[in-house]
Amino acid sequence: MAENAVKGPASYFPSIEKKYGRPVAEWQELIRSSPLAKHMELVAWLKTDHGLGHGHANALVAHTLAAGK
Repeated sequence: MAENAVKGPASYFPSIEKKYGRPVAEWQELIRSSPLAKHMELVAWLKTDHGLGHGHANALVAHTLAAGK
C-alpha cells in the first residue's frame, strides 16, 4: 500500500462519484443544507431519498460532519 494512499471515509469518494455521477462536493452541500443533524438520520436520508448504499452514505456523512456541517 502506498504511503500517500487516501484512508478513512475519503477513500470511498472515487467510487461514490463514479457510481452516482455527482461530485463529492455536491453530496456534501446536500448534507450541509439538510435540516437533519444526527449522523444516522443523515445516512438514512441519503439511502432513502437519494439511493446511496450504506457505506457510501456513511462515508459522506462522517467526512462532512468531521469537517463541520
